[in-house]
Amino acid sequence: MKKVIVIVVLALAMLMLVSTVGAAPTTYNSGFQVQNLSSNPAQVSIVFYNQNGSMAHELPDTIPANGSNTYFPLPAGVAAGFNGSVVISSNEPVAAIANVLGDGFNFGASYGGFDAGAGVISLPLIMKGNAGQYDTWFNVQNTGSAPTNVTVNYSGGCTESFNGLAPGAARTFDQRQNTCLTSPYVGAATVTASAGGEIVATVIQTGNRTLYAYNGFTGGAADPVMPLVQFNNVGYHTGIQIQNIGASSTNVTVSYTPAAGQPGTACTETQTVAAGASGTFGLFAFSLNGQTNSTCTFGQRFVGSAQVTANSAGNNLVAIVNQTNFTNYGSSYNGFDPASATEKLVMPLIMDRNAGFYTGFNLMNVGPAATVNCTFSNSGYTVNAPLPTGAAINDLQLGKIANGYVGSATCMAPGGKIIAVVNELGNSTTADLLFTYEGFNQ
Repeated sequence: MKKVIVIVVLALAMLMLVSTVGAAPTTYNSGFQVQNLSSNPAQVSIVFYNQNGSMAHELPDTIPANGSNTYFPLPAGVAAGFNGSVVISSNEPVAAIANVLGDGFNFGASYGGFDAGAGVISLPLIMKGNAGQYDTWFNVQNTGSAPTNVTVNYSGGCTESFNGLAPGAARTFDQRQNTCLTSPYVGAATVTASAGGEIVATVIQTGNRTLYAYNGFTGGAADPVMPLVQFNNVGYHTGIQIQNIGASSTNVTVSYTPAAGQPGTACTETQTVAAGASGTFGLFAFSLNGQTNSTCTFGQRFVGSAQVTANSAGNNLVAIVNQTNFTNYGSSYNGFDPASATEKLVMPLIMDRNAGFYTGFNLMNVGPAATVNCTFSNSGYTVNAPLPTGAAINDLQLGKIANGYVGSATCMAPGGKIIAVVNELGNSTTADLLFTYEGFNQ
């Protein structure tokens, strides 16, 4: 059977070991959405693993052709306090996303499932006590068929490890409990499996009453693309964390391009990033305590995209994007390798007025000019637009499909190369109900 791997992070009200009241969640719940990418019904087996490698529950299910199923709350067979991971096996291609909730519905974050692991994983943003309130923790899951040893190397020299991670199981690494890291710490990490092992990882960021999630990278690109960045935009700001996964320092230039009809002026920013380390782009060039290695206008309102356009050593890079209003909303997504863009992509979770939640996506063409057509499961609603090279479209589903709609979307751009990010937003002025995930290229 074909497989997609989903790390269900600290599901069903598992108490975290350390928490600052009012600054970070103390309990976590998870749910996930699985989309069938085939025109045939998909027979799936969903297996929940405890961190010691034992199976907690197995759920067989059928997902309709080109449809999707939601698993929230988790099945009754998964015990309260479950802290583990999930493996989904299917006889048809599937894609999945997971949503993580903190303290009920006070915090939210989203990340995509994996279809394969690797021996080395790159994590561009790791924190302990950043600005006195931002921290990270992450789960590493064994996607191989045999136990593996896991070593984490943090930029700056700190190392920690875990031996004997069982197949399918996940291990939590909490930076707040890592005595080797000195607070405040802002850096990157490289996670390595023992010879022949394969792993994946998902990072959770907490702080300032916001929750963020992003996936570790199994590879990199010399010129990653970030299809949605915003600064000073109705209170929203973006930080881009770029990690150099090469063996030498490199000078990295990021070019910012405003979207059609959106505010902003094209500009660039350059930083030197050491081997294995990461640098923060965008945030200080536009929004916080301006800096001089940039042609951007500090304080200017900007909505558009960003891409690495110069990389002196030609090293592979990886990037994540954090977006926040510095009050109660925050989310993350992974930057894209433009070579991974395709004519087709899917978005497993689309909502319109679903218990106060709705979605919107930003879709960018990084290939030749093309026309994109997006269709939505169990709906006649469509999105169609011409997309020149480098152009992007935005579509907000609120009020456009149907009240209570929960489904998925498929976008086609014959001859083009498209990527997309999806924002999920809840109806709250106090809770962090902003979630973001990347579209799946097919």
